[in-house]
Amino acid sequence: MKRRQFLTAAAAMGAATMLPRSWAHAQSRAESLRVLSEGAANSYDTFSVGVNRQSIQVTWNIYDRLVTFGYKETEGGVGYYDYFDIQPQLAESYEISEDQKSITFRLRKDATFHDGSPVMAEDVKWSLDRVVASTIGASQFRTGSMTSPDQFVIVDDLTVRIDLPQPDRFALPNLALTYPIIVNSKLAKQHATAEDPFAMEWLKANPAGGGAFKVAKAEIGERMLFDRNDDWKSGPLPGFKRILWQTVQAAETRVASLVRGDADIVQDLPPKDVLTLLENDTIKVVGVPTSSFHFIGMNSQMAPFDNKLVRQAIAYALPYDDMFKTALFGRGRPLHGGKPGRPDTIAYPQQSGYDTDLEKAKALLSEAGFPEGFKTTFSYELSLATIAEPVALLVQEALGRIGIEVEIEKVPAGQLGTLLQEKKVPFYFEGSTAYLSDPDYFFRVFYTGTSRWNFGSYQNEAFGDLVKASRYEADKAVYDEQVKSMIEMVKEDIPIIILWHPALEVGMQKDIDGYSYTFHRQLEMKTLYRG
Repeated sequence: MKRRQFLTAAAAMGAATMLPRSWAHAQSRAESLRVLSEGAANSYDTFSVGVNRQSIQVTWNIYDRLVTFGYKETEGGVGYYDYFDIQPQLAESYEISEDQKSITFRLRKDATFHDGSPVMAEDVKWSLDRVVASTIGASQFRTGSMTSPDQFVIVDDLTVRIDLPQPDRFALPNLALTYPIIVNSKLAKQHATAEDPFAMEWLKANPAGGGAFKVAKAEIGERMLFDRNDDWKSGPLPGFKRILWQTVQAAETRVASLVRGDADIVQDLPPKDVLTLLENDTIKVVGVPTSSFHFIGMNSQMAPFDNKLVRQAIAYALPYDDMFKTALFGRGRPLHGGKPGRPDTIAYPQQSGYDTDLEKAKALLSEAGFPEGFKTTFSYELSLATIAEPVALLVQEALGRIGIEVEIEKVPAGQLGTLLQEKKVPFYFEGSTAYLSDPDYFFRVFYTGTSRWNFGSYQNEAFGDLVKASRYEADKAVYDEQVKSMIEMVKEDIPIIILWHPALEVGMQKDIDGYSYTFHRQLEMKTLYRG
């Protein structure tokens, strides 16, 4: 839906967007939902260059995938995505071959796209071909051994098979991620060109899906109106017939609208507002520790951080409890402390094995050859300032106690990633997330190679050999021992200090139920209903 199309329909929306209080108390309130967030989607596609994370909130709800993650209920009735429970979505069923080198998907016979055309195997193949035709999509699919269109085979009109060069436990979860949306290829091909055979540019500006919701009206950057797709067959019909999503950048305005009852759900709550809302009996706050993580990175190829003892000294000097309470107000899951050395579990990230111990930090620093300390910079990006600034100040104060003089550098929004890619930053605060939950995947992405994602520039040949060996290991006992050895190595070498899993904070009216957290941290509209 382009801007000019929205403007011609704006009058029809009337009070729904311009007069939120009137909309909130309209007769359709029971089946309508109003959502406010700080950011806005900039695309209808999932992996085009420049697509922002808010776009996932759109594509996750207007497109289907072959499969999706199930949800398990956590304390308080909140759903949490289950990485190990992959359920059919657009596929009616799927079957993994005995040699685990192919997966066959049988599509739902009655599935249609939003324009009413049937979903066919040719749409699925074209959509998967599109993923591997994109540099961004191909990079992700490669982690599941899917690299060529030849691997996506049409068996018949409603059956597709994916062939793999070897068994790969990451293939199926990759199909449940944000990228492999199933596109109405008949519609998209009408807008393809010789230079753009997969209509990438057109799909940025136009939806072509068959998911649980349709885009009814949209003004990109400001508001979007979704209507439920009552012909959706890939799951239970959502509880809301209409959802209005608006961008309100000022946190205080979003919170005030929630308290007044004008908004049903408010995303992107700052920690200080969470504490205030927790005292309000009329509002429900859901804070779910996420799969993302915040950390302190040290470039292990840059002096003095190329000295393992220096990194260990810093790990013992950090004021973990103070940082967690000051930056996150205690909301999330801390990852410091715990058992040093060999772990009891292969889950990762896990507790680092380091707690605050200034005497041990001083001794290690002296052993490293820096009895008087040294000078360094500590960087963070301004887009993370709410959390990063108190962390930086506490790091500066704590390291000063062991003789390390820290100068804080504030990097303009959007620039830290480039500096990290170029390996120009010695010491810094950052955050990231891993879409796939297997520990060897985490280590491959964040502890090997030369990309920006190897945040500590970690180079350890023995560790790299274990990462490679574990990639296709089918014996669970062998795999577990490989992972435990890797965890033991990174605890000792500590190229990055993972601090915590931050909580995703969402405020909502008391009668909103069915909230479910999923890996991409955007809103799952399909499970929501008014209780």
